[in-house]
Amino acid sequence: MSRANCIEGLRNKIFMAQNDCIFCKIIVKELSSKIIIENNDVIVIQDIVPKAPVHYLIIPKKHIADVMALQEIDAQLVGKLLLMAKELGAKLTGSQAFRLIVNNGSDVGQSVFHLHFHFLSGKKMLDF
Repeated sequence: MSRANCIEGLRNKIFMAQNDCIFCKIIVKELSSKIIIENNDVIVIQDIVPKAPVHYLIIPKKHIADVMALQEIDAQLVGKLLLMAKELGAKLTGSQAFRLIVNNGSDVGQSVFHLHFHFLSGKKMLDF
């Protein structure tokens, strides 16, 4: 099987991958990124512009534009995103303190319209 066929098969398996979505391209390995951990439903990558010593993006493999695009059928997937945050927190050295952020819309800083959580740790963040 050719690489193109493998990628297309993976793209179909990843639910509704969007051709212009950078996260969908990372999920199907069309673009490279530092993958921290991955399972069938979720991928975690290193943020390329970190705001903390540990700054990961927790991304569902199903393309969902933002929180407002979530449907009842996505409830289990959202739970898996939170459980991934728990798993990442358990692997932290020292304090297991972390912050999760999800932006919804460009007015609050969402720049990639594929639902994702920012997982930040490694410094005190008492300014919120």
